[in-house]
Amino acid sequence: MLEVLLDTLLDTLKLIPFLFLAYLFMEFLEHKSGNAAENWLRRSGKVGPLVGAGLGILPQCGFSAAASGLYTGRIITTGTLIAVYLSTSDEMLPILLSKLPSGEATVGLILKLLAAKFVIGLGAGFAVDLISKAFRKQEEEPNIEDFCEREHCNCGDHFVVSALKHTGKIALFLLVFLFLFNTGIYLIGEEHIKAFASSRPILGCLIATLLGLIPNCAPSVLLTELYLGGALRVGALLSGLLVNAGVGVALLFRNNRPVKDSFRVLAILVGIGLSVGLLVDLVL
Repeated sequence: MLEVLLDTLLDTLKLIPFLFLAYLFMEFLEHKSGNAAENWLRRSGKVGPLVGAGLGILPQCGFSAAASGLYTGRIITTGTLIAVYLSTSDEMLPILLSKLPSGEATVGLILKLLAAKFVIGLGAGFAVDLISKAFRKQEEEPNIEDFCEREHCNCGDHFVVSALKHTGKIALFLLVFLFLFNTGIYLIGEEHIKAFASSRPILGCLIATLLGLIPNCAPSVLLTELYLGGALRVGALLSGLLVNAGVGVALLFRNNRPVKDSFRVLAILVGIGLSVGLLVDLVL
């Protein structure tokens, strides 16, 4: 157990510099772009799914939350919202970037995941709009509550300060998670865990999908670490990351009416994420 504790501390310490650099880039982009991404989405019109999928893969703070607000006011279509949700990257990107120096992640893997989320979001968004024909009249623009106020992350700080806060928050989470994960591997055995996960792709995709629906940054961190540790297959990873839209879904249920429409959006999101993950695991 002492070896497990030391490995956990070393793994976390090695990640911190690269996490900070990744968050520094993300915060710089967020502070410089302002509301530009949200404005582009608002003006996207019939090509909304294309714009939504493209903007969703960018490391923006709370973009899925803004998209939920725009959908609540029926300023964007269901397909555009789905495209944003499916392509949103959240914490996946900084975690994978922090793993590059150790060789656990590669640039190729990162580009493939981002490309997959973009293509799936784009295709699903246009398909949903074509099938549902759920275009509604524009209503008065809703009062979109600021994601950063809800999360108390103080994104109004200087981008360096914000990057430090995000890095500390995620590093603490990783320290706790990695200790529990490494302890579990030590007690159960790495080969047993990998054999169980690889032989049950349906269960793995379902568990990953449920984890991805948690409205927090933790699931994408957890899913990425589980994949890099060999406990999840790539299809299960995709299932979880596709449905992990940050707090976007939570805000949708809070503000959107009628509630059954929010359940409809959730069903579409889960159906696509789970189906894609199962298909990938069955084919690969």
